[in-house]
Amino acid sequence: MSALPRKKAWASYMTNSPTLIVMVGLPARGKTYMSKKLTRYLNWIGVPTKVFNLGVYRREAVQSYKSFEFFRHDNEEAMKIRKHCALVALEDVKSYLLEEGGQIAVFDATNTTRERRDLILDFAKENAFKVFFVESVCDDPEVIASNIWEVKLSSPDYPERNRDHVMEDFLKRIECYKVTYQQLDPDDYDKDLSFIKVINVGQRFLVNTVQDYIQSKIVYYLMNIHVQPRTIYLCRHGESEHNLHGRIGGDAGLSSRGKQFAQVLKEFLEEQQIVDLKVWTSQLKRTIQTAEALRVPYEQWKILNEIDAVSILL
Repeated sequence: MSALPRKKAWASYMTNSPTLIVMVGLPARGKTYMSKKLTRYLNWIGVPTKVFNLGVYRREAVQSYKSFEFFRHDNEEAMKIRKHCALVALEDVKSYLLEEGGQIAVFDATNTTRERRDLILDFAKENAFKVFFVESVCDDPEVIASNIWEVKLSSPDYPERNRDHVMEDFLKRIECYKVTYQQLDPDDYDKDLSFIKVINVGQRFLVNTVQDYIQSKIVYYLMNIHVQPRTIYLCRHGESEHNLHGRIGGDAGLSSRGKQFAQVLKEFLEEQQIVDLKVWTSQLKRTIQTAEALRVPYEQWKILNEIDAVSILL
């Protein structure tokens, strides 16, 4: 007895051909972070997606990383190794999309030259893949340093974990890439390509030629994620009048104890000294009254209202 075919998620039907997402940008710009987050999101909505990180292929080819000299554009031997790794990774992309049921592959690498991007475009054309570029541009030294401390310090490239050495070597690695870096050009050379530029971790965006539904979902997601970490506090509203009587649902206001709770919450948040604090509530009285006690701007969202609670009169 043959097995029933696996049911596909609704989003899978919105991709009429495999898509290759190509990351672009200098090191320490959050490309790998975005790749992982985007992949998790696309899998979550039902589109089989996998990341192909070129750094992994490079470390397999070169077992021991010595210094930034490997990334110099005039290091001919290293350039041959790096190109070979890219070709091997693209062959794995091909297998994933054509033989393993994948629908989107994320090619996570710097891809900073037109020569490399043209190679990828030719590969995609040969295999009838759509291509969408995601370029991360950042010139904020604090963000770059933060990315190096938080991510590169634990990289397999630096087993000794010497902070000063890691920072010095990685900044020199970035300078190697800057020599040949050619940003995506929406006005001329790349005007017909599909891409999004994420500028200074989300301060600005530039979107060019979105081809289909999935690409629009990618754009929407990337415009709403944060490359840098931040804290989210989840908090219940204060005790409501209905809580006093063991009732759920309804739209009762806060009890006296609920109002006391809101004041204590206000004091707690003041102690945290949170810059640009944003508060979201539902549209129910008890949440609004809790937020009003904080004396900060807040937004009401219908989607945060409780569901499946009803009032029954006996």
